[in-house]
Amino acid sequence: MRLFDVLGPVMTGPSSSHTAGAVRIGLTARNLLGEAPKTAEILLHGSFAATGRGHGTDRALGADAEQAERAVVTLVAGLLGMLPDDERIPDSFSLAQQAGLDYTIGTVVLRGAHPNTALLRLEGVSGRKLEVMGASIGGGRINICQIDGITTNFGGDHNTLIVHNQDTPGHVAEVTTALAQRGINIATMQLYRSTAGGYAVMVLECDQPLPDALIAELRGMQGIVKVTGLNLAQQTETKEGA
Repeated sequence: MRLFDVLGPVMTGPSSSHTAGAVRIGLTARNLLGEAPKTAEILLHGSFAATGRGHGTDRALGADAEQAERAVVTLVAGLLGMLPDDERIPDSFSLAQQAGLDYTIGTVVLRGAHPNTALLRLEGVSGRKLEVMGASIGGGRINICQIDGITTNFGGDHNTLIVHNQDTPGHVAEVTTALAQRGINIATMQLYRSTAGGYAVMVLECDQPLPDALIAELRGMQGIVKVTGLNLAQQTETKEGA
């Protein structure tokens, strides 16, 4: 157990689950998108949708105060690139407007989902699109449980490599070999796919940072659709293939 797990993060707002966790979901979604979002559809499930302003999450996630009458919570502060201890979180409504982030807020019932779950549908400034489902699981920790409809399970507590690829033989070996050649040790590895021979995702949590050269090499491999590297030291480092 780490000290972080006992004490939790330094954060703005009264509840770690509804402030720090919410910001981290939004920030991780922004990082996975690889650029600033210009539009965001934010759908809230369970207690995220029910608790809202009482936990301060409408500010942690950046909800429009005028639209928060139903105690809706949103993730705009994280989508703007803020960290949980950012003193600007209380101003996230106005900052979102200044940044040109157009967002809508709604609720959704997600069968079997954690009570503190948000589903984000994003479009970036270049037109990239991404759908991310994330849950705040307590103490400021999160779980990213879906990317573009494919089940995942990671929390952003490690340097994380996410590779989207065609579900054909050889890609796991290519990726792990590229990591080994650079002395990067794999802490955990998870494999997911939509259907056999369809679309697949591998998530590798690593002990060392992920260099740009690695991301570029993986992007150039046949059958690899998208590569995202999330580095703890730099907060994020994201690249996407064509």
